[in-house]
Amino acid sequence: MTPTRLFDFITYQKENAPLEKSFTTKYNGSWESISSETFCNQTEVIGNALIELGIQPQDKIAMISTNNRTEWSLMDVGLLSIGAVNVPIYPTISSKDYEYILNHSESQYCFVSDQEVFDKVKAIQKNVKSLKKVYSFDKIEGCSHWSELLEIGKDKSHQDTLQKRKDGVKPEELATIIYTSGTTGVPKGVMLSHHNVVSNVLASSKRLPLTIGGASALSFLPVCHIFERVILYIYMYNSVSVYFAESLETIADNLREIKPNVMTAVPRLLEKVYDKIYAKGEELKGIKKKLFYWAVNIGLQYEPYGQNGAWYEFKLKIARKLILSKWQEALGGNLELIASGSAALQARLARVFTAAGMTLVEGYGLTETSPVISVNDMRKNHFRIGSVGKIIDGVTVKIAEDGEILCKGPNVMMGYYKEEEKTKEVMSGDYFHTGDIGEIDSDGFLKITDRKKEMFKTSGGKYIAPQVIENQMKQSLFIEQIMVVGAGRKMPTALIQPNIEFVLNWLYEEGINCSSLQDAILEPKLIEAFQKEIDHHNQEFGSWEQLKKFKLTPSEWTINDGHLTPTMKLKRKVITEKYADLIESMYV
Repeated sequence: MTPTRLFDFITYQKENAPLEKSFTTKYNGSWESISSETFCNQTEVIGNALIELGIQPQDKIAMISTNNRTEWSLMDVGLLSIGAVNVPIYPTISSKDYEYILNHSESQYCFVSDQEVFDKVKAIQKNVKSLKKVYSFDKIEGCSHWSELLEIGKDKSHQDTLQKRKDGVKPEELATIIYTSGTTGVPKGVMLSHHNVVSNVLASSKRLPLTIGGASALSFLPVCHIFERVILYIYMYNSVSVYFAESLETIADNLREIKPNVMTAVPRLLEKVYDKIYAKGEELKGIKKKLFYWAVNIGLQYEPYGQNGAWYEFKLKIARKLILSKWQEALGGNLELIASGSAALQARLARVFTAAGMTLVEGYGLTETSPVISVNDMRKNHFRIGSVGKIIDGVTVKIAEDGEILCKGPNVMMGYYKEEEKTKEVMSGDYFHTGDIGEIDSDGFLKITDRKKEMFKTSGGKYIAPQVIENQMKQSLFIEQIMVVGAGRKMPTALIQPNIEFVLNWLYEEGINCSSLQDAILEPKLIEAFQKEIDHHNQEFGSWEQLKKFKLTPSEWTINDGHLTPTMKLKRKVITEKYADLIESMYV
């Protein structure tokens, strides 16, 4: 049987390649696993319980979890199997945004992970008329625990109804409403059907070389984001054992504990890993330091399929043995595949990680496209550094006259929930307007050049693609985050959030003691160092694109403070408003 609904994937796993450790989460310091069979049994119990609570087909249930965990996936499959709709919500957004999404979606129940999320929901609960009750995954005083559903669902009196509900769920029916992270304003609810997502899972699976029943994965990207959620369904379909990281802070420890074969990541995280490894190399002395730089340089020249010739491959073999293999060891030792999405990946990262034995494949897509449009694959010459791969089966892409990428296929959303006009704005017939600028080369590889909405014109009429400049500048160890500005101005400039740890250490080495970023950014010597970095990377651009001025921000850009989306993309509007005075000072 080929899955046609999202809840079919775990059944497919149980029937074809069942796992003893299908999903694993750490509780109180111990990893606890659930088998394919137990998972299926518990989702049936959850389905029974939800029917008992009065949940009807297409009723909405919200879920908010700080970290990925088994309970989330159990609830997801359980509610989908009775025809209900999953409304995942980012945990880091404000209570006000919670209120908007819960009201807009008319969610009847809400499942939260922990005390912090519960408090935010509780603060606005009285303002959400549709919301009947809140359940928690952690045990929280004053909140019903989700295990109550497991007790309610033991009653088999609804078993016939449950089966009828399952059989009655059609692939074309709404499965989930995913509210965009709101980089440009009020979040829109993207409606995805079972067929939207299932088609994407099946087509994307063909591009990931996963050993059926013989691989393990670490999951830590927000499962409320469609990228990681689709990956979880891919893991179910391919019988990959899933381990949920405890938090973003524990990823390194969890990698060493679990020793996974595959994981997903966003570019900013990979940049941090690279910078950390490079910083350790800086601490080496003598021949070890020379060997480190030599190996990294070999890695940065990497091209797949032996394109660099036999002599390069010989040097790469030595570099891997002496240095680069230790990178893999630092990430558990068994990591073979990293799938990157959500934002543009620097080519140097794809080269050096792949050279180290961890194939880093970049894909492309949006929430509205379920999400994958294209993805690289090392097999069959489907891998090209600097591209986001070839278009997946069943999906059609064409490039509009202005360079915008248009997409058509079974993955394209049903529309924006309760937003017919906004849906019409992004559709041309069957084609969805991605808002991204790109090109397809003669071999069929798609390349993204920038966000259409983020491109701007200077007062002199020159077009600036900020993301391209930002990615180049972020190669500097001094720069943690950077945002290029200058729409309607005479020149492009930039706001920079320094790499705090690196900058403070650098100043210390220079004989300057600073205890905070606020003090550090006032040091003339540091400003001078940043200017050298900017001047160096400016050489890659035309004179009109080069950054003429920059300002260092006195605070860190974080998800919690609203500077970044949960997948670490810049919230340009928020940053622009927060540092409006700094921006103005560059144009005086």
